[in-house]
Amino acid sequence: MRVGANYWDDGRCEFTVWAPQRQQVTLQVWTPEEHFVPMEKDREGYWCAVLMDVPAGSRYQYQLDAELSRPDPASHYQPEGVHQPSVVVNHHLFHWHDSHWNSIPLEDLIIYELHVGTFTPEGTFEAIIDRIPQLLELGINAIELMPVSQFPGSRNWGYDGVYLYGVQASYGGPEGLKYLVDACHQQGMAVIMDVVYNHFGPEGNYTSDFGPYFTGKYNTPWGKAINFDDAHSPAVRNFFIENALYWLREYHIDALRLDAIHAIYDFGARHILAELAHEVESFSQQQGRKFLLIAESDLNDVRVIHPREKGGHSIDAQWSDDLHHSVHTLLTGENNGYYQDFGECYHLEKVLREGFTYSWNYSTDRKRYHGSYAGDCPPSQFVVCSQNHDQVGNRMLGERLTTLVSFEALKLAAATVILSPYIPMLFMGEEYGEEAPFLYFISHTDPGLVEAVRKGRKAEFEAFHAVGEPPDAQSLGTFKQCILNWQKRTQGKHQVLWNLYQKLIQLRRQIPALKQLQREGFVVESIESEKTFIVQRRYQQSHVFYLLNYSDQNAMVETPAVSGTWHKQLDSSETQWMGDGSSLPETLTAPQKLTLSPQSFGLYEKADH
Repeated sequence: MRVGANYWDDGRCEFTVWAPQRQQVTLQVWTPEEHFVPMEKDREGYWCAVLMDVPAGSRYQYQLDAELSRPDPASHYQPEGVHQPSVVVNHHLFHWHDSHWNSIPLEDLIIYELHVGTFTPEGTFEAIIDRIPQLLELGINAIELMPVSQFPGSRNWGYDGVYLYGVQASYGGPEGLKYLVDACHQQGMAVIMDVVYNHFGPEGNYTSDFGPYFTGKYNTPWGKAINFDDAHSPAVRNFFIENALYWLREYHIDALRLDAIHAIYDFGARHILAELAHEVESFSQQQGRKFLLIAESDLNDVRVIHPREKGGHSIDAQWSDDLHHSVHTLLTGENNGYYQDFGECYHLEKVLREGFTYSWNYSTDRKRYHGSYAGDCPPSQFVVCSQNHDQVGNRMLGERLTTLVSFEALKLAAATVILSPYIPMLFMGEEYGEEAPFLYFISHTDPGLVEAVRKGRKAEFEAFHAVGEPPDAQSLGTFKQCILNWQKRTQGKHQVLWNLYQKLIQLRRQIPALKQLQREGFVVESIESEKTFIVQRRYQQSHVFYLLNYSDQNAMVETPAVSGTWHKQLDSSETQWMGDGSSLPETLTAPQKLTLSPQSFGLYEKADH
């Protein structure tokens, strides 16, 4: 059942809304004259009205039992904000130019996460288009948009969205998003969209006036859980599954990143994620190309990605925060909160080998056992990073890794992620060492809600023993601090780091042993006393090894006991990468001890194959 205002090929516009406990629902529509149209209710609680000659751009809303007037929960556009009438969008009017486009295989993705509002000074979809060639030159082939569903005001991370079908007006609305996706596809760039199916934002969320979208059976960090398994849940499930298909169908989005699925509660026999995966798989078969689902989860639960025949949900991939936490703690020494579960070399060794560090091990932070074994899952099912919006933005001062560690450490973090057997994701600006923070920001219109956010943020950071006052999330100045200084990517050390990222991505693509994401032929060994790692990767006749030194001192490392001639492909301590000078030989013909500079890496490839 499609909800919202949807055009048919013959020009009819069908308005459908779910309100099972209402006795009367009336469509109020301006075409531009005002009309009141009684709607008819079916046995499942859907109200429907079909009209001819409704111009695109017409405003409308629903009157509920002659008591309330509310925008459409499935509104495609809210140009006047979250409290005002919805606007009809005719998706048939946009002329696409991407008929040649085919999906990029999951295992080939190099993802770049960005926030539309701070990626450019303009903060729009259209402004992103001009930067796509530079991202392609870097080696990126997929941009991941933080949520763009309509939220209150003009500044927000996007996780306060209240119209899941609507495209944020301040970013450029539906047409702006389509222009961006169309331009990306024409240039060879995939588009991933972050969607939030675990909660609605607090301001402008009128769904409860229509029906039981929430259940009191479970609580989330944002309040009552979405009703995926309680009474009346079939229509709620339909709302979210249709939303996923809507983005793929109407906006040609290539993949969806599912936010915080650990806050999605469903104890029915068929989990909502399994149903979603099945429907997206069916849609993929209909369209003749693969659409992907990528889950964000802190559960370390392989059931998320296991195929349905093994009792899993069949989600294509999921984030592995364990790699980020391992890299971050080794480089910064931080041990607050969940970081107390990391900080040793074997944590990073295990996540590189298996996908998770915690696979039913005791977690000091959680005070319980956590995770499941993932070593038999394909590495292409894990997305990893050294920075992302959460890990940067949920710090009180929004510091990027750039301002927390040395330049050498930034290069080391990049190599750890990009040379791993997993799908790498960069956070916007990381590739050139952006120094601007990424802070939490909002532009709510409810003063009480704004004050609640301020108090909540302060209490959150006090629990983390942070000193000082968090920046005011409502302030325009807080938002402006976060806009990227894009011009820096061509200057000094920033350009050197950008060039290193480009080189790492090139090697990942060119060397078969790095390109093939598999556990067979992958060997990793850590030396705790030296804080170093020796990693070997082999695919058929292609064989590489690389050395990672996480120590701030020189480290002595013995190369793997392998025969043949080996050529150095990349060495972060060389002067061209602003290192102090390399001590690693250009060629190796026998195992030997090497001296690694502090916080450096070196990559060797076997030549005689």
